[in-house]
Amino acid sequence: MQERISELTPYLEAHVPGFQGPISDVRKTAQGQSNPTFIFTAASGRYVLRRKPEGELLKSAHAVDREFRVISSLAETDVPVPQALHLCEDESVLGTMFYVMSFVEGANWVDPRLKDESNETRAAVYDSMNATLAALHSVDVEAVGLGDYGPPGNYFERQVGRWTKQYRASETETVQPMEELIAWLEGQTPPEGPARLVHGDWRIDNMLFGPDGRCTAVLDWELSTLGHPLADLGSQIMQWQLPPGTEGRGLMGVDRAALGIPSDTEYAERYAARAGLADVPQLDYPVAFAFFRMAAIIQGVKKRALDGNASNPEAGLKMGAYVPMFAQAALMRIK
Repeated sequence: MQERISELTPYLEAHVPGFQGPISDVRKTAQGQSNPTFIFTAASGRYVLRRKPEGELLKSAHAVDREFRVISSLAETDVPVPQALHLCEDESVLGTMFYVMSFVEGANWVDPRLKDESNETRAAVYDSMNATLAALHSVDVEAVGLGDYGPPGNYFERQVGRWTKQYRASETETVQPMEELIAWLEGQTPPEGPARLVHGDWRIDNMLFGPDGRCTAVLDWELSTLGHPLADLGSQIMQWQLPPGTEGRGLMGVDRAALGIPSDTEYAERYAARAGLADVPQLDYPVAFAFFRMAAIIQGVKKRALDGNASNPEAGLKMGAYVPMFAQAALMRIK
């Protein structure tokens, strides 16, 4: 694929304003595995190309055209995004649909502890992450042309139905905590508020930050849609309940105060103030849903491993063992 991207110079010179080849130094990023992402250099600067994977795909998956649309629409808002430069829907050019965006400088962390940073940097990063989330949920979707970006109806009801269906399709045995969790989620659906743009995967490793700790770009919009804003906040707080390290990427057992990292409550309070909410939001349902969605995803990984369709069957089976643990963590939150 790197070689094919190197051959795109004439195409990009014709479709990207100001682009000038030749293309060199094409490298695939470690992140962005769902939609493979490449950084490359040209005479006119550095660029990022994000494309669909090759092979047979689910109809609604890997929607790079939706990603291109949303970052284009956010260009004049307070949400920092790369500049969307060109969407290529002609699959004959590169083999799959792809888009090109500007390269944004910034630090990227997988581990939310920010182990090698100062307390001042950690505090600044978390505060900027919080402010950026509130800015995202304050976007007037009609004004930026995203009023039709998601289906109508209650977001959580729709999502629980979708992920329950996915879970049932990959179910390999009865997991009682999952049965209890699904029943609770179906019976406690919160009322739907005004439609807001939600990112769908709000985590520190999907953002870039400048030297001052300020967010310079929000990346990976594949799961974005219109829905309930507390889904993003709940998803982030759920992630922090997981073990620290490269696998869990959480903050379980971490002395946050000693590191300058806000507690869940402090983070939610700051968000509420910035989002103009009268009260600190109740997050039991959003966090429980986030645990449920993750459990459904890793159940799918387990099923593919058992069927022999996983790229790493051993790792897939190992991940699958966490399904009841995620469900039980959600139940502990809501009981």
